[in-house]
Amino acid sequence: MAASPRFGLPSPTRRRRREHPLVQITSPAFKQNVARALADAGLQKALGKAKGAFLQRRAEAVARLPEFEQLRNIGRDIKNHTLANLDFYLETFAANVERAGGTVHWCSTAEDARAAVLEICRKAGARTVTKGKSMISEEIGVNDHLEKHGITPVETDLGEYIIQLRKEHPSHIIAPAFHLNREDWEADFRRMHTDLPADRVFNERRDILTEARTRLRDRFLAADVGITGANFLIAETGSSVIVTNEGNGDLTQTLPRVHIALASIEKVVPTLEDATSLLRLLARSATGQDFSVYTTFSTGARRPGDLDGPEEYHVVLLDNGRSNMIGSEFQEMLRCIRCAACMNHCPVYGVTGGHAYGWVYPGPMGAVLTPSLIGVDKAGHLPNASTFCGKCESVCPVKIPLPNTMRHWREREFERHLTPAAMRRGLGLWAWFAKRPGMYRMATRAAIGTLSLLARGKGAFRSLPLAGGWTKGRDLPAPEPGGTFMARYAKMQRGG
Repeated sequence: MAASPRFGLPSPTRRRRREHPLVQITSPAFKQNVARALADAGLQKALGKAKGAFLQRRAEAVARLPEFEQLRNIGRDIKNHTLANLDFYLETFAANVERAGGTVHWCSTAEDARAAVLEICRKAGARTVTKGKSMISEEIGVNDHLEKHGITPVETDLGEYIIQLRKEHPSHIIAPAFHLNREDWEADFRRMHTDLPADRVFNERRDILTEARTRLRDRFLAADVGITGANFLIAETGSSVIVTNEGNGDLTQTLPRVHIALASIEKVVPTLEDATSLLRLLARSATGQDFSVYTTFSTGARRPGDLDGPEEYHVVLLDNGRSNMIGSEFQEMLRCIRCAACMNHCPVYGVTGGHAYGWVYPGPMGAVLTPSLIGVDKAGHLPNASTFCGKCESVCPVKIPLPNTMRHWREREFERHLTPAAMRRGLGLWAWFAKRPGMYRMATRAAIGTLSLLARGKGAFRSLPLAGGWTKGRDLPAPEPGGTFMARYAKMQRGG
């Protein structure tokens, strides 16, 4: 791939690491975060209630579409083709944005993107900014940056709104308040909305939505600038696409005088047809809908004769380390369309929630993307937080091999001596035996025999020397009668 004149997208033989400022990274504290999450009864209640609904709805949506597997292959191929020609499609997209009267801001780092957003807001004289849902805005920390410069950002997505009231970060990329129960919403509304009548109750989601809508209506009308993310950027037309279920995204990008679309470079796709193919995958994988309630295409600023729309249209296009992934073992992660199916099906995410991952992107996709963006030295715990059950890959709409890419990060971590010394010694000992099959079989027979004697029919160990890291949090199953796997396999092959 040729180098982009804007970002200098590297070829496979010329990759470099680009450091950038980040906001509140606690990925190195993953183990402590997990311990708190497991002990949080309210969080465990919320996770238990919410997760099952995502899984069931997705399964039903997939069952209604016989060509879903074929569509997954199409989605994978669209993204692969785009990444192989990313510089061309980015330049084409930018040219068409400008042709439609918009402006593209090329930002290599999070700092560049924050500066671009602030400059646009200042030129517009903005005091209030409404925001649609955007993970890129979380990645670059745009809310805090605007507040520091006297501009008030207002989240308009229902989940993001309550998260902002709580001064928290999203715990899920499509359901930011995934970790909360209804009583948490009511308590926070009463804490922040001090004029609520004492007899006002929030028994249904509709009650919560009505309260938020009432509070946000004036903010929509007062905003000078609206900021949204972008699910896709269409090179053919210079359009940005957002999908929502609440309509807040449309109000955010049509009512203010200025619309800013925040997007990372891998969101570009070649044509409208490609975008619609991926949209058929997105909602089914994310929420189990055939299509989101609102799917909105924005192309340029308001033209003569248009009934609504902004006077200015800006696309802030962010690299922030993604170009370093091109041509590497992690390029396939750039196919991600942010549906969150991987985390909805992940047994680790299902008991820890998203905040334990310590930064913007949780779950299996975060375990691959986060080390790519902030470094494996800061996020090495994340690719290790996996059972490697493979469910994430099996449900990914664009077939990203997430377990395999997590293995690559584990290899990088090991090569750089970032893993604990005890783990390295243990792996070294195992490798020594594994290279000597005869001794390996002898050692495993001895270990199985010893454990069988120690178990004495108990079925599991609650504690065991040299296995404290395991038994501290769970029982260790005792070996079943019949010897080692290899011995049992050999016996089966003999017909025994």
